[in-house]
Amino acid sequence: MSKIIVVGDTFVSSDTLKRAVETMGLPEPLEIVALEWHTTDSPEEFQRKLKLIEENGPEGIELPEGMMEELPDAEYLFVHVAPISGELLNMAKKLKMIGTCRGGVEHINVSLAKDKNIPIIHVIRNAEPVADYAIGLMYTVTRNIALSHAAVMQGKWPKSFPNDASRTTLSAQTVGLVGLGHIGKMVAQRLIKLGVKVLAYDPFIDQETLLESGLNVQFVSLNELFAEADIVSLHMRVTPATENLVNKELLALMKPSAYLINTARPGILDKEAFVAALRKREITGAAIDVVWEEPIHPDDPLLELDNLVITSHIAGDTVDAIPNSPFLLARTVKEYLKTGKSEFII
Repeated sequence: MSKIIVVGDTFVSSDTLKRAVETMGLPEPLEIVALEWHTTDSPEEFQRKLKLIEENGPEGIELPEGMMEELPDAEYLFVHVAPISGELLNMAKKLKMIGTCRGGVEHINVSLAKDKNIPIIHVIRNAEPVADYAIGLMYTVTRNIALSHAAVMQGKWPKSFPNDASRTTLSAQTVGLVGLGHIGKMVAQRLIKLGVKVLAYDPFIDQETLLESGLNVQFVSLNELFAEADIVSLHMRVTPATENLVNKELLALMKPSAYLINTARPGILDKEAFVAALRKREITGAAIDVVWEEPIHPDDPLLELDNLVITSHIAGDTVDAIPNSPFLLARTVKEYLKTGKSEFII
């Protein structure tokens, strides 16, 4: 028998998680305990809680009711974003696996789980939407789609833009991808099919294995990527090693005709250096789907820049991404149980 805890919330119900768990191929019979975490919150309230977890981690956050009583003899724990703190993990004497149906794992005490040899499986539920969106932003900023639209809506009819001297087709440009995880690989695959030369930097992956898979990218150093790319697109998570990774020095390496795209996390960028580079026209433009404060404050200096496109953190928002995520997690867990391997083990 397998005792399994599922924790639902505003966006992913415990019933959906339960149905997904039943397809995982876990040892039967299954005892599934369904718990709830802020299921009655409005989406806006829930997003505020999620923001706190992303900034501060799972410690000190209100835990799902009933978790303390049910977890000590549970073998499997599956959540969306409910916090899994060190206090909980220290109680989990029989836990064999943690699964989360999202890409970020800020809500889990990952280091303690590793110390206890508890595998964590996550899924990049919105990888394809984000990959599509990143390429959409490349077109938007290099071809002035958003700038032209905004001007036309104000009664103008612009024919010239700050990038007139370097405006060209996407296939004529070199794109540098900072991070070649699941989303980065999807972006690379799409760009290559569009005839774009792709540079990549990612010290955290097995480059040899990736190249053997047939992905035609050129791995370079971070400095080389920023110096050579016409478009730099960020696809890394924020960790102590990547926070403010893109700083004044790296931005200074970029071509004056270059663009920066960020659909990942704002913390990868040094905000002050980023704003200065755009304001001084040290780079031609940028497009970002993430900002340091959501919603953006009316006095934010980002709003003063005429060579920056900002969207409201919607890169991963499609009608099917979140509802399908428990079943994506179920397929991933099933494959892991069958093969003992997964690229989605944290």
